[in-house]
Amino acid sequence: MNAKRNLRDLNARVSGASCLRHGVIAAALFLLTLGCGDLRAAPKVLHVDPRQTDPAIEQVHGPHLAVYDPQILPVHRLFVFFPGTGAKAEGSLTIDSAFASWGYHAIGLDYENSVLAAVCAHSQDSACFDQYREAIVTGAPGSEKISVDPANSILNRLEKLLLYLVKTDPTGGWDEFVEAGKPAWSRIVVAGHSQGSGHAAYIGKSFPVNKVLIFSGPQDYLDDLTEPAPWEAEPSATPLSRYFAFLNENDPYNVHHQIANCAVLMGLAKPETLMVAPGQEIRGNYQILINNETERPHGSTLLPEFENVWKYMADSGEEETRLKPEMPPPPPPTPAR
Repeated sequence: MNAKRNLRDLNARVSGASCLRHGVIAAALFLLTLGCGDLRAAPKVLHVDPRQTDPAIEQVHGPHLAVYDPQILPVHRLFVFFPGTGAKAEGSLTIDSAFASWGYHAIGLDYENSVLAAVCAHSQDSACFDQYREAIVTGAPGSEKISVDPANSILNRLEKLLLYLVKTDPTGGWDEFVEAGKPAWSRIVVAGHSQGSGHAAYIGKSFPVNKVLIFSGPQDYLDDLTEPAPWEAEPSATPLSRYFAFLNENDPYNVHHQIANCAVLMGLAKPETLMVAPGQEIRGNYQILINNETERPHGSTLLPEFENVWKYMADSGEEETRLKPEMPPPPPPTPAR
């Protein structure tokens, strides 16, 4: 009788200890989840004053951003993001961090973006948008809408930032994005929002970049002449199949004009678009994706809930790239005029 009672007591203690142990583990996991939320590790974020990279360069809105995650297996690609009119480079941290989590190095560039991209929309001069883009990207004279000297051009700002990162963050892996002191364009994805999307496309026309990602743009449509800006139809150093756009059907800058611009950039006679939603799996091959968010439609393409769309754009065409041996890039052509 006593032996049976002792056995029952022993089983109860063992069972109680097991329950306690599992309860402690469950509680610990629950607290870990509460404390971490998104368990993705934070990337390394560098804030770089543009004036530190070159005494001739001015700071426009704030520091450049340089982002990467040393714990993630690198994909040997650099994501360069140009913010829209009046926006700070620091505002691109969300999308920069997303690309960093996928193995990219990422840069948000501070540059002269104070003049609205649509400034040429009603110009009778068909070259107005071209001159506007060329001034900001290269520092060339000729635009009546904006003046940027070569030192403060996008190209010089990016070049000097990369050289600065190679020097000051020697273990960061930035050196693979520089060749002979210049950006290694074949490893660089250029992207931008609104005004910045047009600069990304303009660079894609002039240099053989890895990919061009367009968000809410470009705005380079000549309303009075009812046609896209001529520079968009110029020959492209980047394959037309490697341009991708994410737009909003309620965009106040007219999504139909944006689609027309993208179609010319991509060489599409009849552009096929796809409506997308947050978290929704995207299948098929599409270069123009559209959402129908009604709150802040122009900025909707940068909302973090559309990370599934960013990932689709990042991955599109990569299998084709991996199957081809990487060749040395050809000499850069003369910037599009």
